[in-house]
Amino acid sequence: MADNPSLRSAQFSPSSRRIRLQTLVRLRWLAVAGQTITVLVVGLLLRFPLPLREAAVLVGALAAANLMLSVWFPTTYRLGPKSALALLSFDLLQMAALLFITGGLANPFAPLICVPVIIAFASQPLRHSLVLIVFALVCTTVLAFSPYAVPWYPGEELRIQPIMQLGVWCAIASMMMFAAFYAYRVSHEATLLADALAATELVLEREKHLSQLDGLAAAAAHELGTPLATISVVAKEMERELSDDDRFREDVQLLRSQSERCRDILRRLTSLSAENEEHMRRLPLSSMIEEVVAPHRQFGIAIELIEKGDRTAEPVGNRNAGIIYGLGNLIENAVDYAKSKVTVMVEHNAEWVAITIEDDGQGYAPDILSRIGEPYMTKRPREDERAGGLGLGLFIAKTLLERSGASIHFGNRDNGEAGAHIHIEWPRSVMEVRDSK
Repeated sequence: MADNPSLRSAQFSPSSRRIRLQTLVRLRWLAVAGQTITVLVVGLLLRFPLPLREAAVLVGALAAANLMLSVWFPTTYRLGPKSALALLSFDLLQMAALLFITGGLANPFAPLICVPVIIAFASQPLRHSLVLIVFALVCTTVLAFSPYAVPWYPGEELRIQPIMQLGVWCAIASMMMFAAFYAYRVSHEATLLADALAATELVLEREKHLSQLDGLAAAAAHELGTPLATISVVAKEMERELSDDDRFREDVQLLRSQSERCRDILRRLTSLSAENEEHMRRLPLSSMIEEVVAPHRQFGIAIELIEKGDRTAEPVGNRNAGIIYGLGNLIENAVDYAKSKVTVMVEHNAEWVAITIEDDGQGYAPDILSRIGEPYMTKRPREDERAGGLGLGLFIAKTLLERSGASIHFGNRDNGEAGAHIHIEWPRSVMEVRDSK
């Protein structure tokens, strides 16, 4: 439960970072519009000397490439890492060429060369993004040696000193690397979180499905009862008619006995479901805790259950698959890391319900406590490493319990005792369903 392989596979994967072509196409149309407006304003409105023909060719090349992509591929097409790298490299080269003929690093729009790099780090695998940032740094370096002057007033020359060129290069390079790292980390963590939440929904649906199997069994027993009764009646008639025929007597008796056996099985199944239907739908707090704890008593670790409060006053609520799975996951982790004993303490009063889980293991390391509950968290330290990981499994448990209305606190035991301490608390109104009469 704590580290299910099927749940690990739901985490971050290369396929989850495939950018949709339509998204990139729209960004490129925005770039085409921005470059066109800038060229027209600088060349026609401000009347600065500008190589309009060359600039128009570069902007037109970007527009033509964008138009071909829109025609050749459907809007839902997703780019692989190599295809995305090729398109972003083309965008970077086009932007660098346009800057090169309009002043290089002296052009106030030079920092825009960082845009393709940021898009790559936000949407592509790291190794492909690193290739692009190296290419971008090479283009930025080439821009520093542009022989073309910045478009300026006729008769005046805007000269940029070499030291200023170096400063601009350093500013663009540092901004490019910082923005790329920031975009990658934010995108990476957002993808992990989305995949972990998807895995949480899968777990919850599975638990609900298991809870509904009892009702499905009762429905199946009810539906099968009528045709089986018909078979039993026909078998009796056949037995009466063929009782004197040695060829069919044993076969007919076998058919009747087996049909009666099937009816008995379905009868027991129906009665079992009817007896336990209320138990499956409504659970006292003590029954829910015992259902959670029971599967973990067979692993050589003593589990002590302490109930503080009168059972006659305990809350009774609807069976919540999320709470049962979440608590089971936390207890399983405690059993995995305990040396010899796990303590589960249950408390309740008129206002709240609380469950405390403690183990006598090594407890949480300080760096783990600061990041606990993240879907990509590292392991708790343990010599035999048998507990797997505390990442996705613990995240799912924490998410499901918080969705049920609980507040959760992770820490270590007090009074100098070794071991982890988890405190879960709900408002009593959340854990209790009152009968409406």
